[in-house]
This record gives sequence, structure tokens and C-alpha cells, in this order.
Amino acid sequence: MSVLINEKTELDGDVFYPNPEAVAQTYVPDWEATAERADRDLTGYWAGRAGELDWYRKWDTVLDESNKPFYKWFVGGQVNIVNNCLDRHVKTWRRNKLALIWEGEPGDQRSFSYHALNREVSKFANVLKAMGIKKGDRVTIYLPRIPEIVIAMLACAKIGAIHSVVYGGFSVEALHGRILDSHSKLAITADGGWLNGKIVKLKDILDEALQRSPSVEHVIVVKRTGQEVCMDTERDLWYHDLMALPIASPKCETEVMDAEDPLYILYTSGTTGKPKAILHTHGGYMVGIYATLHDVFDIRDEDRWWCTADPGWVTGHSYMVYGPLLNGATSFMYEGAPPIRIPTAGGS
Repeated sequence: MSVLINEKTELDGDVFYPNPEAVAQTYVPDWEATAERADRDLTGYWAGRAGELDWYRKWDTVLDESNKPFYKWFVGGQVNIVNNCLDRHVKTWRRNKLALIWEGEPGDQRSFSYHALNREVSKFANVLKAMGIKKGDRVTIYLPRIPEIVIAMLACAKIGAIHSVVYGGFSVEALHGRILDSHSKLAITADGGWLNGKIVKLKDILDEALQRSPSVEHVIVVKRTGQEVCMDTERDLWYHDLMALPIASPKCETEVMDAEDPLYILYTSGTTGKPKAILHTHGGYMVGIYATLHDVFDIRDEDRWWCTADPGWVTGHSYMVYGPLLNGATSFMYEGAPPIRIPTAGGS
């Protein structure tokens, strides 16, 4: 913020206005002009933004409004969001740029360049294919905030499977309902995850949820905490064992998808009734989050970005996982919840 707000910054009540020099250096220095241009030619504006990304085949129609409110974006276009998150970057200097910096709640750390992340995603994508997962299959992901949640999401998208991420703090019933509704064929979880100094027993919760979820054929388990968990020998497999097999080749072709093909399902919270499945597609979602993160947050190549949302929510999907990668950014991810320190009377 030191670049955007300095001694020349104007203060109007509780609103801070950046100095003109900082505004001039942003990607969108004149928001009013940009809004007017988009208002005059909505489809032309979004065609231009979509053109900043890679497509296997350009679209025939930017926006199909023939069946309102079920709009379709970039009709006839062929794309895959992973091709723009990873494939195109590893062909450039960003190959060796950090894509993800992760810290676990106990203090352990891991980092991935775009090349390394692409390798892990490709390996796991090949594992999924070897287990019979194909385009259109649903995969439930019930993981803590660890790198494997990003890898699993991208691996599903890479081969055309539809991921359904369930927040790692949800209960047995919440998890069961989402698995049942999505007809997931595979579930991915961990032995546990750290949250505020305690271990959330994710595998135990999943096991109970699967007692009434007949669609799930296999469970892949990430070893995170090292605690003992029950492994069903006919259903459960360790992530690290699978990733060490010859089937986990570091090369995997990215599936060509229609712009309107499903990317993921994410459920509403259920606070006002039964959780509802919201479906996002590859094309329109990709262009929307790429443009908003790029413009609103003015992400630059030298920046490092931290979105504190969990991938179990749409903000986490959009601005922790897909958005930063689409923009070639470097992201931070923290496993648990940041500690909250309440000042004492003395102010210490």
C-alpha cells in the first residue's frame, strides 16, 4: 500500500483516494471510460478480454441470450481453464516463477514453481484417469488448505472431470448431502488437517458420510497429520502411494473442452434451506475471474498475492486458485486460521 497511499493521498472522511501518479500506473486508470466503453459494446468488450487468453478454437457467439436467464458465453469456443492456468505459462519465462508458496499451521513450508505445479497436476491427472475418472465425472474434494487441494482441483479440470469442493469444516450430514446430490464417483480427503492448533479428523467424517453414499467407488487419502485412520482395503488408497506409481506420469494432455462444458459444482451454504448446486463452466468463468483479479487488484508480475478465503468457497476457487494462476501470479496459502491476538489493557 505504500505505493498507492502516501503523503499525496487525499482523505475524504473514511475514504482514501490514491494519488494521481499511482492511478496513472494502474491497468485501468480511467474506470469511468472503461465502464462506458463496456456499456456501449458489452460483447465487444468481453471478446477483447477473452482474446487475452488462449483458446483452442475461437467462439462463434460471445453471448447467447436466447434462453434467459440461462445465458451462454463464448458459444462454439473450445478451451480449458488449466491450459491458461498452467500450460501456457510453462512455455514462457514463468516456468520457473513461483506459483504457490504454502505454510502449514505447525510451521512447515512448501513452494511450487509453475513448472513444478504443472508436473504435480499432470501426475495426479494421470492417476485419476487410471482410476477410471473421465470427462463429466464428478469428484468430491474434502481436504484441508494444503497444496493438494489446488493440485486435485486442477487435475480434475485438466481431464474434464467436474470437481465439487466441500469446505473442510463441514459436518457429516453436510458432506453426505453434497456427495449424494452430485453423484460423485471419487472422493479425495486427508487423514486430517490443522485448524487453530487442533486436528480436524476429515477421513473419519468422510467415512461416516460414505456409509450412505453408494456412488463413491474409491477414496484417495492425503497423509497430512500422520494420525491413524481406518483404510478400507477395497476402497481407500494413499495419495503418496499412487503418485509414486508408473501411472503417475508427469506428462498429461489437457482435455479440449467446450466453453460451456462444466468446470465445477459448488454448493450454497444451506442456511436458508437445502444447499443448492451452482455450476460454473470453463469459458465464461475463466474470462470473468481473470479480468476482475487483473483489473480490480492490479496484479503485477512482481506482486505476491494472498487471498485468505478457503477453496471450499467461491472466493477461494476464484481468487486463491484459478484467478491468480490465470494471471501468472505468485500466491500464498496458509493451512489453518491466522491466530487472533487480543490486546491487553496495557496495549501489549
